[in-house]
Amino acid sequence: MIKEKFDVSCVYNTATQELMRSIRANLDSLLNEHKQELHSMNLAVAHSLGRYKVKFNPEKIDTMIVQAVSLLDDLDKEINNYVMRCREWYGWHFPELSKIIQEHQTYIKTVKTMGMRSNATNCDLSDILPPELEARVKQEAEISMGTDISESDTLHIKGLCEQIIELTNYRSELADYLKNRMMVLAPNLTILLGELVGARLISHAGSLVSLAKYPASTVQILGAEKALFRALKTKRDTPKYGLIYHAHLIGQANIKIKGKVARKLAAKVSLATRIDALADESLGTEPGEKSRAYIETFIRMEQERGPKRITGKPTQHDSYTYKSTTSRYDSSADATVKSSKKRKFSEGSDGGTDKGSDTINETGNEQNKDGPPHKKYKKKKIKEEADDRSY
Repeated sequence: MIKEKFDVSCVYNTATQELMRSIRANLDSLLNEHKQELHSMNLAVAHSLGRYKVKFNPEKIDTMIVQAVSLLDDLDKEINNYVMRCREWYGWHFPELSKIIQEHQTYIKTVKTMGMRSNATNCDLSDILPPELEARVKQEAEISMGTDISESDTLHIKGLCEQIIELTNYRSELADYLKNRMMVLAPNLTILLGELVGARLISHAGSLVSLAKYPASTVQILGAEKALFRALKTKRDTPKYGLIYHAHLIGQANIKIKGKVARKLAAKVSLATRIDALADESLGTEPGEKSRAYIETFIRMEQERGPKRITGKPTQHDSYTYKSTTSRYDSSADATVKSSKKRKFSEGSDGGTDKGSDTINETGNEQNKDGPPHKKYKKKKIKEEADDRSY
């Protein structure tokens, strides 16, 4: 390109490579006067590149959902702690009210409106409580066993009630915001699991693209890692579901088919996540709606079928009746065994043994008359003769 535009001949060989390597190695010493300017240029390029990546990175949009669902969980914990503190605090003054009103928001609004229990008779609670419950609260306020509190205590309790009401309203707004963001980012996942469970899966995986890379088996037990490794360590059954257990589809299934439903739902969630993360927007929510209809049909068929029978048709057996029979012992049917006779040696006509037969001497050794003496007998005879000579 340089040769074509500027008509300059270029040389590229091992010598030029060595020269460029030496220049790069000694660049700081060669440009010592402009070192500060080079540092500023490098810093500016790094900042520009970082801003470009943050601005155009498609995964950064998941950060809003991750932060929103984390804040939603924190708000639930804080609201629960504040309500328990308010019930315990106001319970010293009016303990019967906590048993009458079980719902938290209704209790908080009642305490804020009424203040001291002495104001219950003149206070209008019709906007908060039904008439029967309002009459009961006023009746219990007159005969309450609680202690008296001052005006400053009442002001602080009312301030706590206002904080709880504000946090509850903000929690509702945050839930609506999360639902809208999930329908824009992952509509098919939201239709299958709901915005809250889907957002928790994305938060646990880190991003929507990371969740799309997981197989269905990992999506099924995502969130139950401790139980999984504990089961592998103790050689017990592994968990069947993790965060996906809180989905509405699994909640409406029977306990016996929850494992099957979780496995099929995890497979559909894996496909829906890949469609939301990698496919274009032309598909819309049609894949998620079809998958949800398939899971609902499967649950309905499994519940109508009932438990599977291991064997075939049950066979009916006649009832067993015991019949007692007595019999006598028949001795005539016994069979006696005759004793076998011992075999006798065949004797000759002269009363002796046959020629050629073996004879047994006094020592118990066999010897053939016609043949040579037995080897063992011969050794013993020689030994006896030697003993006689020694005497």
